Amino acid sequence: MSETQPAGAPARDEGGPPEPPLGRVIRRRRRSLDLTLAAVARRTGLSVPFLSQVENARARPSMRSLQRIADGLETTAVDLLATAEAGERPVDLVRAEDDAGLARDAGARFLVRGRRQLHALEFTGGGHRADREFRHPNDELMYVVEGAAEVWADGEVHELRSGDTLYLAGGVRHRWRSAAPDTRLLLVAVSDHVTGEARQET
Repeated sequence: MSETQPAGAPARDEGGPPEPPLGRVIRRRRRSLDLTLAAVARRTGLSVPFLSQVENARARPSMRSLQRIADGLETTAVDLLATAEAGERPVDLVRAEDDAGLARDAGARFLVRGRRQLHALEFTGGGHRADREFRHPNDELMYVVEGAAEVWADGEVHELRSGDTLYLAGGVRHRWRSAAPDTRLLLVAVSDHVTGEARQET
């Protein structure tokens, strides 16, 4: 999985909407923490030139790189992308070709734009490795559309095949990997910023 989209590559065909402002959101978050690019590079293991290119929209991060950037900035990849999406329409259609600002071969596609009570991602391909542990405050659901996945959760290993669903309650530590090259997995979760009180009101 490549870390960047080639510099100068268009986000869309001519006439399409402008490239999402993910880099500006990352820069704003970094400055709010009073961090230099060198400090973020030390925290993430990514190079200063790469981070600078991302902030200036000359490179696009892979999902893995965006997660490392988010960790270094004490936030989440979902929150960075949600902040980059301006406006929250009550009905919002996300087209298959819509561009969130990730590298084209990132292996992940965000299906919900903006800061919503739910977020959803589609992971494709066999590149997702189980080298990163997650622990979210709210519930989430994983559904394997095609292929296979392995999920380590609450001391057990769950082998998921096409059509299988795994529900994870908030607070459960877990990690997962795609177990087949043609894997297509849908993840839907209650967003981290939604509190118990807000859930009860909906």
